[in-house]
Amino acid sequence: MDDEQTVKEGHCTASISEDHETTCWGCGLHLLLETDSTIFKCGWCGAITHENKALRKPDSICFSRWRLVRDRFFVTVLLIFVLFVICAGVWAVYPVVFSVSYFCGIFHSTITAILSVSTIFSFCLAAFRSAGSPPNILWGSFHVVAKGDLENYTFCVYCAKPKPPGAHHCRSCRMCVLDMDHHCPFIGNCVGAANHRFFIAFLISAIISCTYVVLMTSFAGSHTWPPLEFRTLGSTGFHDVSGARFAKEIIAALASSALRLSARGFVLIYLAFACLSVEIGLSALLWQQLYYIYEGRTYINRINSLNAWRGEKGLQNLLRFFGCPYSVFRVLLHPASAGKLQDTSSSKLL
Repeated sequence: MDDEQTVKEGHCTASISEDHETTCWGCGLHLLLETDSTIFKCGWCGAITHENKALRKPDSICFSRWRLVRDRFFVTVLLIFVLFVICAGVWAVYPVVFSVSYFCGIFHSTITAILSVSTIFSFCLAAFRSAGSPPNILWGSFHVVAKGDLENYTFCVYCAKPKPPGAHHCRSCRMCVLDMDHHCPFIGNCVGAANHRFFIAFLISAIISCTYVVLMTSFAGSHTWPPLEFRTLGSTGFHDVSGARFAKEIIAALASSALRLSARGFVLIYLAFACLSVEIGLSALLWQQLYYIYEGRTYINRINSLNAWRGEKGLQNLLRFFGCPYSVFRVLLHPASAGKLQDTSSSKLL
């Protein structure tokens, strides 16, 4: 028989043009490939094999410990900052607010408690909830793997088990994560399918809290800031002074009053600028996250050219992400699009 003879083994069919034999990691069947390719897909179980990735070695213990220490350091810094903002805000803002009126103080206390609890609670859910580990699946033997059971699965050399489509291995968490977006050292956890929504909730709650802190510290600072004293503008008046001289007088008056600030005043200034900086950074991160969700992809898909799969853009991705009911889809989206989305969701559940 000639070189184009067809060989069938374990329901896997290949054409023999070159003597290249390999083994599928998913079902253990021997495959004969046409070319000496390092990437191939099994015709029986559907598993994808990357022979080059099999040469990778697991991370060393020192490397894993360094990542663990780094994550714990960032989480500790974040928790200390959150507790400092809450405690310093209570110490610096409450006397001023309660001096205005008792009702204003109670209202401010209620808002502060709600924002503090929601921020810490969403942070704990995002940090201590599993990011989404892949389900256990039988593999390795033709007798236990049915046809198509490992469709588009790859083998993770770090975990030494199958990795489903869309999952990525996190070398910090030392596990594969479903729909992994990124590893966030400030929560010490990955952002994946199981905690992505809580991570977004934490960002929204933190941004609202920082905005409220900036507003309240500015309000309290305006009541505690020493009065400005102008040295020469009082006698000559503002109309007879040039712009440069007026600016110098303002700067000198602010510097003179800043030297007379109390400790509460300096804490208010620090809280205002620190929370404003954090708010700007978190707002940029939240916008990036929502934009990727709108596009139907993750941050890992965005930077990884090999897996840069892009889903269908649209508002339906955001509504599906936040778990909006079907009635909301019908109101916000076109009825035809909503029906199509429902059919897609039903097919995924099946």
